[in-house]
Amino acid sequence: MNGIHDMGGMDGFGPVLPEKNEPVFHTAWERRLFALSQAVPFAVPFGDDHLRREVERLPPADYLRMSYYEGWLHAIRSLLAERGILPGSAAARIATQPPLAAGRVAEAIAAGATTRQPDEGLMARFLAGDGVLARNIHPAGHTRLPRYVRGKPGVVVADRGVFSFPDSNAAGQGLRPQHVYTVAFDARALWGDDTTASSVCVDLWEDYLEAR
Repeated sequence: MNGIHDMGGMDGFGPVLPEKNEPVFHTAWERRLFALSQAVPFAVPFGDDHLRREVERLPPADYLRMSYYEGWLHAIRSLLAERGILPGSAAARIATQPPLAAGRVAEAIAAGATTRQPDEGLMARFLAGDGVLARNIHPAGHTRLPRYVRGKPGVVVADRGVFSFPDSNAAGQGLRPQHVYTVAFDARALWGDDTTASSVCVDLWEDYLEAR
């Protein structure tokens, strides 16, 4: 979506100052929230697309004020309320699937997860070396098409396979599996001739691209 939630490629925020010896988590509650975020979807199915959708619904002032994991907390609480799981929420109910046991959370994190889908003969529209144009769209809901590449020309570097489409999945409109491509963009086309970068590669779903 358009708004402060899509900050990729923007400037004017000052230098990035890495924290020396930065810990994985700054507080104990962040560690617990991360574990919960891995366990809860076993009982109340949802994915990253749904979490990002809820984060992007935050008012801009709250989004800028909150820490990274505060945004996660808001998203999880919002999803659980939407599904009627939280006590006191409308039509409160018990999850139909058992949550992941605490002792298995580390195992689940190590195993990872993927939104890769079977291709089932789904033909790719583009091949490595094809020139493409990132569509200049402005959806009202969640999208993984960065604003800074919209309307810009690029070249397909690789086909990464078939994955569920975030825009439709976040909106509850189905997975709409399609090919995802790594696309290389000339950095000067994105940020002007004074940029110090040469090129930028972005993984983009097929519906985000047009042939050129």
